[in-house]
Amino acid sequence: MATEEAQSPNATPQPGTAQAGEATAQAPASPEAELKAQVDKLSEEKRDLNDRLLRLAAEFENYKRRVRKDQEDAAARGLENLVRELLPAMDNFDRALTASKNPSTTVQAIVEGVQMVQRSFLGALEKSQIKPFEAEGKPFDPNFHEAIGQVESTTLPPGHVATVFQRGYMLGNRLLRPALVQVSRKSETPSDGKDSTANQAN
Repeated sequence: MATEEAQSPNATPQPGTAQAGEATAQAPASPEAELKAQVDKLSEEKRDLNDRLLRLAAEFENYKRRVRKDQEDAAARGLENLVRELLPAMDNFDRALTASKNPSTTVQAIVEGVQMVQRSFLGALEKSQIKPFEAEGKPFDPNFHEAIGQVESTTLPPGHVATVFQRGYMLGNRLLRPALVQVSRKSETPSDGKDSTANQAN
């Protein structure tokens, strides 16, 4: 009878045995194990971050190459368009040179041919937003004019553009080239009163 009761499947486990199993399952990890787990996690995060940075750096380099290529292509297209517009003006120049070699060509015809070439060039430049600006008779402005000297003037107030040696050009709203000018100054010619006094002394 005692043996059968010990081998019965419905036998109640001893309280001491169950508590010992629970204590073994809930035993905390050692500090070394926790530290190793944290190091492993940080190392993994570092690898992921490094991979992301490398990908971003590669994408940025590709972006810079694309932008540089787009800029170069845009500049090449702009130059190509300008040259294409200038070619008819060059054709007119060639025709004017050919006509000038003909003994029957008058000076007036040559002048008209040169003027036609000039109009062609200015028209081609204008299509690229390049335009000359007027300077003669205007107040001198160092932002648009480059003075190469002064000249006495009886028709202009001092500080005005008296002579234009080289026209200035604008590219849109930007200065492409300043005008090369001579600036008026007050005339130093003696007045009539001084002249008459000098004549009387003589």
